[in-house]
Amino acid sequence: MPKEHRAVPMGVISAVAAPGKKLKFATNITTLGKSQPSAAAASGVERKGSRKLKKKAVEGSKTGGSQSGMVFNKGFGQHILKNPLVITAIVEKSAIKPTDVVMEIGPGTGNLTEKLLQTAKKVIAFEIDPRMVAELNKRFQNTPLAGKLQVIRGNCLEHDFPYFDKCVANVPYAISSALIFKLLKKPTFKCAVLMFQREFALRVCAQPGSEAYCRLSVNAQLLARCSHLMKISKNSFNPPPKVESSVIRLDPKYPVPDVDFEEWDGLVR
Repeated sequence: MPKEHRAVPMGVISAVAAPGKKLKFATNITTLGKSQPSAAAASGVERKGSRKLKKKAVEGSKTGGSQSGMVFNKGFGQHILKNPLVITAIVEKSAIKPTDVVMEIGPGTGNLTEKLLQTAKKVIAFEIDPRMVAELNKRFQNTPLAGKLQVIRGNCLEHDFPYFDKCVANVPYAISSALIFKLLKKPTFKCAVLMFQREFALRVCAQPGSEAYCRLSVNAQLLARCSHLMKISKNSFNPPPKVESSVIRLDPKYPVPDVDFEEWDGLVR
């Protein structure tokens, strides 16, 4: 069963821990121009005397580090969107109004988050990595945007979604399918503009008779109008993923089709 999260008043950057877990801001957040702790220590996963973890962290820093020295966690699917033109295009295609509450999944270091905050009334961001929560806090604290940001630390798939008008996100690709159907089974929002692996995105939007049309296409289009918006090069990310990406838009169908989704899914297998 999905878990509830605690509501936090606006006015400061808020960070909410998953129920039963204590929220901590990392103490070894990297800073530009300063000496850094070991990558594994910064991630909070190194144990004393653990050479294997230290070796993996060093290897990861060669392929997946940020300019500040942070090692991105491949297990969380961390590929930070860095291209400002792409970020601007995503926000423009989302048609966000000043009265909209936007939900973001996996904000990372906050590049897309910042643009959303400049446009929306409020941004509610789910982030599973405590280091990224600390980066968001560091980036927006003491700025005019701080009062518009609420960060919920935890796995978005394990919690009830708060109220929001639009969902805009560079989605961790490992949760693509699960996120789409969590959003669409109980939709209370206007639309979602989401970045996925291109192959997955094309399957979601595929038309009957096309080569890409499949069970995913049928199920997604039962619940929403699905539109492919644009292709995104892997060079727009840090570190670059091995695959190309695409942005799609989902407009939920109202009313929600009156079907037993599990039974329906079994029929189209």
